[in-house]
Amino acid sequence: MSYEGRWTTVAVKVEDGIAWVTLNRPEKRNAMSPTLNREMCEVLDAVEQDPEAGVLVLTGAGESWTAGMDLKEYFRETDAGPEVLQEKIRREASEWQWKRLRMYAKPTIAMVNGWCFGGGFSPLVACDLAICADEATFGLSEINWGIPPGNLVSKAMADTVGHRQALYYIMTGKTFDGRKAAEMGLVNESVPLAQLREATVELAQNLLEKNPVVMRAAKIGFKRCRELTWEQNEDYLYAKLDQSTLRDPERGREKGMKQFLDDKSIKPGLQAYRR
Repeated sequence: MSYEGRWTTVAVKVEDGIAWVTLNRPEKRNAMSPTLNREMCEVLDAVEQDPEAGVLVLTGAGESWTAGMDLKEYFRETDAGPEVLQEKIRREASEWQWKRLRMYAKPTIAMVNGWCFGGGFSPLVACDLAICADEATFGLSEINWGIPPGNLVSKAMADTVGHRQALYYIMTGKTFDGRKAAEMGLVNESVPLAQLREATVELAQNLLEKNPVVMRAAKIGFKRCRELTWEQNEDYLYAKLDQSTLRDPERGREKGMKQFLDDKSIKPGLQAYRR
């Protein structure tokens, strides 16, 4: 499926099972405008239903991932409009930045190639996995603009970074690099910029080898279970296990157990069953 020219602020290209979704406002450091937020809702819908796309990689054009929310278009111009318009614009931002992305049907990887500021932390954490460049610059600069972090940025930090580290950057507005982001657990790995795409492709290919139905149940099960009690989790996670088994057209559980127990052809933990 070709997506060329379909959206003005987002570029999409599918290659070898990987959907490369690129925030495409390099002249604005890919700041998230109301238009971009609206188009990203459409992009996520399209890629989710595309049979050629097995993994979604979210990145940015030029030297930035995203500089956060567009101060002019998202704040100043919206503040001057009617209150109901503000609600609509906020809803569209939240819709893709965490509601859909966090529970997306396909595996998602944030490939942070450069600047990642403010509101960008919401989709960053909503992605399942994240790899960044050592040279990337992260920052929660809202305090410097006279506002607290917006949307779910504080929640994103609380879910991924330690209490002291999160408050330090929220309260000071100081920046940090990719290595520090990996050290804090904000991303899975930091590599030199020249190796970023290669590392991302390698990770995406690993995910593509897995059973997509089981992958979906595993990742969504983990995210939901963080919000439930131990007793609720026991019921919920067993239900997800049964659901994935019943809905899996590959019969992956049966194949994997046969290859391990009968054929002796795989070693769980080292490789996926042969699909």
